Formats: sequence, C-alpha cells, structure tokens
Amino acid sequence: MSPHYLSPTLRQRVAETFGHRCVYCHTAQRIIGPLLEIDHILPQSQGGSSAEENLALACPVCNSHKSALVEAVDPESGAIVPLFNPRTQVWAEHFVWLEAGAMIAGVTICGRATVVALHMNDADVVAARRLWIAVGWHPPMEDR
Repeated sequence: MSPHYLSPTLRQRVAETFGHRCVYCHTAQRIIGPLLEIDHILPQSQGGSSAEENLALACPVCNSHKSALVEAVDPESGAIVPLFNPRTQVWAEHFVWLEAGAMIAGVTICGRATVVALHMNDADVVAARRLWIAVGWHPPMEDR
C-alpha cells in the first residue's frame, strides 16, 4: 500500500469535518464538478503527515495553487506570513465576502496573503460564483 494512501473512512471524516466544502474558498462540493481534494496543511514534502489533524478539504483550484506552500506574501505589508490554517484558525476572522459573495477579501495579514497565494478571486472562479449566487447556492448559509 502506498504511503500516500488515505482510507475512504478518513477521507469521509475530513469531508464531514469541513462541511463538504473547501476550507479556503468555501466552495461546496455539491455545486462544483470536480471532487474536492484532501489537502495536507503542512505538505508531505515539508514533513507533514497524513494524520487527520493535518488534513483538510480543498477545491482543485485552491489546492493546486497551495501545492507545497505554507506561507505567502501579504500584498499590503510585503511581509511573509503563514497561510490560513483551517485546523487552528476561524475562516470568518480572516476573510469576508464582497459583491454578495462573488469575491473573497482577506481582513488579516494571513487572510490577504492566502487570498493572493491561492488565487481565490481568479476571474473564472468569480464568474462561477456569480452564477451560483444567482440561483441561491452561494455563499454558504453559515457565511451570510
């Protein structure tokens, strides 16, 4: 068995822990085509394990941009800061929705750096969010 293997049971627990939505952009599994992915908060390439407390759920866009990143540059201060950690930090303390849920803004140094590093306001993603908003699927009820 591969050292990167995660059991279906563990994957399900992680999905349930995070409400079946991306921990970064809060996109729900039910409204996107591709399946949400398991993200290693501390990447395996940097010594992170596949223990449940190091795992999160991420959409393919956020996860592909996060890749092996653990920190990024805050666009306002220029400081290099840790990315948002969904296991230890609260989303609403670092991010807010703008334009009725189409755009995400970071309200802390960590939030701003994460928004930029993960391309959370990519034009195609924002266009999709606008469609989801129009039919009442977005933003998530917990964020309204």
